[in-house]
Amino acid sequence: MALPPSLQQHLSHIIQLHPAYGDLLAEQGILPHAAVLSELPLLTEERLNKIYYKQEPRTKTGLTVYRTSGTSTGIRKSIYYSPEDEEHYRLDKIACYRAWLASNSEQIHRAFADVGTGHAASTANTIFGELGMQTESISFSMPIEEHISRINAFKPDLLYTMPSILEAIARAAGNPVSLGIRKIVLVGEMATSAWQANMAARFGIEAHDILDTYGSIEVGAIASYSHPHGVYLFADGIHAETVPAEQLDPHFEPLEEGEGVLVLTSSRRSLFPVIRYVTYDVVRGFRTVEIDGVMRQAFTCISKRIGSELKHGEKISLYDIENVVHTFVKDAELRVSVRDNKLTVHIRSKSLNNELLASIRHAIEHTIEAIGKMIEGRMLDRIEVIRVKEDESFDLGQSSVKSKKLYN
Repeated sequence: MALPPSLQQHLSHIIQLHPAYGDLLAEQGILPHAAVLSELPLLTEERLNKIYYKQEPRTKTGLTVYRTSGTSTGIRKSIYYSPEDEEHYRLDKIACYRAWLASNSEQIHRAFADVGTGHAASTANTIFGELGMQTESISFSMPIEEHISRINAFKPDLLYTMPSILEAIARAAGNPVSLGIRKIVLVGEMATSAWQANMAARFGIEAHDILDTYGSIEVGAIASYSHPHGVYLFADGIHAETVPAEQLDPHFEPLEEGEGVLVLTSSRRSLFPVIRYVTYDVVRGFRTVEIDGVMRQAFTCISKRIGSELKHGEKISLYDIENVVHTFVKDAELRVSVRDNKLTVHIRSKSLNNELLASIRHAIEHTIEAIGKMIEGRMLDRIEVIRVKEDESFDLGQSSVKSKKLYN
């Protein structure tokens, strides 16, 4: 589609803020003033490594920086937010939560944030405070017993957390109903509808009392689940499209029918170039629906994630995992699989033994400090490291990152 005036103006702003993106357009012979969205380059991880992550640190006053796991170049990611970016994120979250809470007459006065680290954790108290709630939060580094103790003492109506942390809370509480939580907002990881229904039953609430939200540190707020319509609806200012996996990388295996890799363009985000940004999240049922007379983009669910980043509470890159494994064993072949937000590393190596397996697991778990601390505090399950026999195949099913060949 041709760029509407607002997005055309935003593209010019992005080029000013990110000169390397303008250079990328010039290399491809694209004139910004005559740009068509479908002709703009897909911002893959490889391109972002060149035009964004290698940039000099930004030092302008008022910026916020969030740091995530490494890239294939070994560079740690520094992702910046301007005050305007932070404001848009905050307002998107407030609008989403307010609309969801308004659909229920139940009064919610107290919110407890238990969301690990990063953007969601740093903004939670402000956002729920602006919704008129008394708020409290807890550090991801505290043991699970302290989380339960603080929840019991504060007696929140609403719990803001990640699926993996919610599982730990439910397990440690014994009887989750006793916590008295009436609403749950999820962020950060995939949560299937069946999983949500089961978790709601464990807490003694209904499925519609759980709000599943979808976002990323790069983009901000992306979408949230609409119970009345049975789909995830995109936040204002987000234009979505999907592309086949093999269009991004010929080594990616074709996706199932009805699936596509989500690509996003934001008319609001400025200090990250969200212009055909490739999320590497695979969605099903991407379509446009009419809601209250307005056409809205939507999708049914996120089925999996492809590419070089996975999640185990927090993002961890395949680069980090591969780097750790090859530090211990030089002849390693490996695959990484994810099922129900639990990460497993499968290694085939002639020099591998049980002692090395334990050392590799510990090193992977502590590559990202927050992951290591949450595992130590029993907020996250341990990362499983499995030795694959010489004559055994890497048959890991749909949960595996099997299209990425990580061995040398």
